[in-house]
This record gives sequence, C-alpha cells and structure tokens, in this order.
Amino acid sequence: MPELPEVETVARGLQRSITGRRIVSVQLGKTDFIDDPAAIELHLPGRRIDRIERFGKFMLLRLSGSPDRPERGPSPPSGSAALLVHLGMTGNLAPAPAALPWGKHTHVRMLLDDGRELRYADTRRFGRIAYLENESLAAELARFGAEPLLVTAREFAARIRERDAQIKALLLNQSVLRGVGNIYADESLWRARIHPAKRGARLTPGETEKLRRALQEILRRAIELRGSSISDFLDAEGMPGEYQSRHRVYGREGEKCYRCKTQIRRIVVAGRSSYFCPACQHAPARRPRSGKKAKRKQAGKTSKS
Repeated sequence: MPELPEVETVARGLQRSITGRRIVSVQLGKTDFIDDPAAIELHLPGRRIDRIERFGKFMLLRLSGSPDRPERGPSPPSGSAALLVHLGMTGNLAPAPAALPWGKHTHVRMLLDDGRELRYADTRRFGRIAYLENESLAAELARFGAEPLLVTAREFAARIRERDAQIKALLLNQSVLRGVGNIYADESLWRARIHPAKRGARLTPGETEKLRRALQEILRRAIELRGSSISDFLDAEGMPGEYQSRHRVYGREGEKCYRCKTQIRRIVVAGRSSYFCPACQHAPARRPRSGKKAKRKQAGKTSKS
C-alpha cells in the first residue's frame, strides 16, 4: 500500500501537471469506494484544481470556483472544498489524453479543460474518494496525527513515550503520526536500532530522538527517489520508484544484516509483518507478571508440588 513517500511523489507530479485546470465533466464507473458518488457528480464539474497536496497517506485536490449547477447553492470559499483520494493497495491517479482508451479498472474519469482526463484506476478498489467541504473537511483531517516530516522533538516524544503500546504499532497508528506505513516503520526502527516490539513508554529520550531523526531522514530520501515500488506502484508519470533498492531490512527475512551480517528475522507486531535484526535491535525484556495472573501461576505451581 502506498505510504507517505509514494503519495507525496504522486501529489508532486499532479501538482506540476494539472494545477490550474478546470474540471469540465465527470464520469464514474464502479463506485463502491466513493463516499458519495452523487456529490462527486454534482460538485466537481466547473471547479478549478487550485493545488494538490498530501495529507498523511491521502491526497487532497483543493478546489475553487463554482460548480456548473449554481441553483444548488453557493460554492464554498477557495481552500475549503477538496477531493480526498486514497490510493488503497492498487490505486493510480494520473492524467491521460482523453482519446486514449481507458482500462478495465478505470472507475473515475474527470475531463479537464485542456482536453486531458484525470483518471483514477484501481484493480482491487481498496482506495477511497470523497468530496468534502467546510466542517466535513475539517472533521476528516482532524482525525489524523502529526505530520512526520514536520513533527518537533518535543511533540514526537510526547506522542511516543506517553503511550504503552509497542513502538511499531505507534508508528503505524495514523492518529499518532499520519502517513507512516509498514515499510518505513521497519526501516526507521532498524536505523535507530530499536526492536519493533519495544514499548513506546520504555524508550529513552535518546532513543526517541534517534528514531525521529531516522524516520525523517528515511522519508525524505525515499521522496527524493520517488518512493518504493514493491509490486505495482507508479508515479503520476507512470514511472516506478527507486527506493526499494535502498531497503535495509524490509522484506529481507533470512538475508544478512547490512551492519552486522546477522540474519534478518520476521515477526508479527500489530498484526503486520515486521522485519528486524536480532543483533542490532535487541528484544525488550519480558515484563514481569503482576497481580492476579502472577498469583494464579504461583498457586498452580504450589498445587502441583
């Protein structure tokens, strides 16, 4: 599933390619991944695409101008209406000549005023598209946590060290940090030498800051290389990313660690495969049993003896 660097890559490509274009018409295919298909058809025609930006793993196409149906009411002011797009696992959003035949899995076609179409294709339809404005847009964005590329040391420490969950789970929690996924969580934890199962509350201040810096450095480098193409990710120009050649731990189970030559292992943390080096990323000490569980275990031992 595209993560922050991949979504940022697509958003930057679209920003260069379609900013300022007006949406002339919209044609929809299958709509089970669209929050309100009627709202898309009603509110998009006539709108100008002011800018495209990433928000976590989402893209926001900021819209301005008036829809083609002014009798439905005034349009929201510039910047308060947006088309929210999540690529899911196999989604792709890119412009194409209107005359170019569209594929079987192209489900959204937006004709632009320069004769091109902005097309959304998604084989498995695990993505999401929604038209949002005003309060609904603000409420949607408020659900998400801090921006990883901008989060300060103090805020990052507060979000991580004040929670007792496993650090891998915290990195994947979109209400803690928005945009981080499995690939870059594993890569950052390896860089910082932190085991994915270690509890956030048990990280030292030094470990926490080391992780924040590792995460930001890796994300920025991945963006420079247009993300990771593990299976079918392509950017807005149809090109694959290159950062997958820089992975140091993700997907490398059984291969040698680049630092110490120990074999990379895989465990499941927070329901996700997690790759780590057992020598570089020491497993956390087991937490002592407490309360009733410990007493029951001791009573069981006593009765057996």
